[in-house]
Amino acid sequence: MPQPKENGNYFILPNDIFNMDLSAPEIAIYAFLIRMEDRRDYTCYPSFKTIGKALNMSVNTVMKYVRMLEEKELISAEHTSVFIKNGDKRNGNLLYHILPVKHALEEYYQWQLRNGGTKKKR
Repeated sequence: MPQPKENGNYFILPNDIFNMDLSAPEIAIYAFLIRMEDRRDYTCYPSFKTIGKALNMSVNTVMKYVRMLEEKELISAEHTSVFIKNGDKRNGNLLYHILPVKHALEEYYQWQLRNGGTKKKR
């Protein structure tokens, strides 16, 4: 049977994220970052505004849930700088690193064991 041609219009989302008590906005932002990532080094750098526009969220909401994804060790983010035409240095977008989901899942399970199996509070 011939195999369908791959055209790159899809991405893979780890099944394990659905076992981590993530909220819908956390899943949406994580999925967007996975969609945007460079598969060679697991990084991407969309702005909060770009993420918000794609997911119909405010910049403040995006910032809140990005922090939550960092706390849950699904991503890490580092500040970047850019130089504008006149040579001045400005803050750039965050550089996101998509971390191995297995580690984040293990941390979640360890947290549950320490707290009697309760779900994490938001």
